[in-house]
Amino acid sequence: MYRFESRIRYSEVNSQGKVTLGSILDYFQDCSFFHSEDLGVGVGFLAEKKAAWVLSSWQVAVSRYPSYGERVVVSTWPHGFKGFLGSRNFTMESQGGEVLACADSIWALLDLRKGRPMRILPEMEEAYRLSPRFAMEPASRKLALPEGMEPQAPFPVNKHHIDTNQHVNNGKYVSMAQEYLPLGFEVGKMRAEYRKAAVYGDTIYPMVSVEGTRTTVNLANEDGAPYAIIELEGYR
Repeated sequence: MYRFESRIRYSEVNSQGKVTLGSILDYFQDCSFFHSEDLGVGVGFLAEKKAAWVLSSWQVAVSRYPSYGERVVVSTWPHGFKGFLGSRNFTMESQGGEVLACADSIWALLDLRKGRPMRILPEMEEAYRLSPRFAMEPASRKLALPEGMEPQAPFPVNKHHIDTNQHVNNGKYVSMAQEYLPLGFEVGKMRAEYRKAAVYGDTIYPMVSVEGTRTTVNLANEDGAPYAIIELEGYR
């Protein structure tokens, strides 16, 4: 397990002074990067091997959004490897040990030279130590598209959406999807499935479905093929 302590910054909160879902995802992603760097299998190692971890799916649950200035502890650990896939858990806790948010995720290791998945490298299996999966409600990594989704205005992929892998960062898709929620809506559960990487210059054609407290957003290409599907559910 890897963990680091932090404090919720003003730049990470919304108009109610609470950390945003996007900032929680940034904390989780940063934690996994710190973990890999400390083990010697981080960004430099991946660049040398012409490989990249690409997020396949997120499952996130938030029990309470911490407020500006609150101190938190962010943790991560891998809990499984299979072929080219790796599974990783995350938690964000208060200093008193309250679990504020937790997540399960599935990542695919991509061979950048061939543009296709590659088996987990021996150096990675040796570096990472697996721990048991966090006790969250299990969920499929596949998301179904509801019928009758309503098309929304298309928008371009901009430079600020792009990460070091030269495609839209996984957290940016979630921020895009949240634009279709009512102001002040608090997400209790989020699931995301990533199907195809959007790059700078692409145009995203969103389609939205609202069913009760659940909003599903298909961030798609012009033909309706998803780049990412995001499911956002409010507190019941």
